[in-house]
Amino acid sequence: MAINPYDLMKQFGSMQERMNEIQGKLKELKVIGFAGGDMIQVEMNGHMEVRDVRISAEAVDPADISLLEDLVQAATTDALVKIKEKIREEFSSLTGGLPLPPGLMGF
Repeated sequence: MAINPYDLMKQFGSMQERMNEIQGKLKELKVIGFAGGDMIQVEMNGHMEVRDVRISAEAVDPADISLLEDLVQAATTDALVKIKEKIREEFSSLTGGLPLPPGLMGF
């Protein structure tokens, strides 16, 4: 079977357009990670940037700062897991359902 270079270039151009579209969507993606029965909330976007942190007063115990630190870390990890899953979903539409290669974008 002969490979037509013109068809390959056309497919590449289409894929590149889709990649640009997904990159634009990444900034708009938003997830919220929770910890401590929702007392700690961390909002993250598709570029894996923390956009907001909310801590309820009940979570703050001046005598136990390490618990608060653990809760913030857990909420941030929860948000990171959620945003990676959303990104995988977006990219699976680009790859036709094929999984991302290991290590691509930190996955």
